[in-house]
Amino acid sequence: MSAIEIFTDGACRGNPGPGGWAALMRQGDREREIAGAEAATTNNRMELTAAIEALTALKRPCRVEITTDSQYVRLGITEWLSRWKANGWRTANRQPVKNRDLWQRLDALVAQHTVEWHWVKGHSGHPDNERVDRAANAAIDAMLAD
Repeated sequence: MSAIEIFTDGACRGNPGPGGWAALMRQGDREREIAGAEAATTNNRMELTAAIEALTALKRPCRVEITTDSQYVRLGITEWLSRWKANGWRTANRQPVKNRDLWQRLDALVAQHTVEWHWVKGHSGHPDNERVDRAANAAIDAMLAD
């Protein structure tokens, strides 16, 4: 099973507003960067989309280490998701889970791989996190320029 490092980030100008996502995938000395944007979204949706798009890009089951600066994504997938599913996609406060569509997609993708989740503080100088932050913002700029 191949080992892949993935770094993800989402960005939003306004919340909601135009948003972008990016992921850097690294296997050994090979790298691939992907990014995209949406006209009207939220930061949390872009953070989730970055992880979803990165995992979707993998062609076979892999050992994956995903580093995100989003506690929402990391805690959601590692701690909250099983409770949400058991509670019929309701939070502890009995409210509908926000972004359920994306959580379901991420859950299905994670099931295809062996995934370890890591968190890094955003805008703290971590080179790969800063790189995907720039790429997510560049995706917004490119979308707005069209």
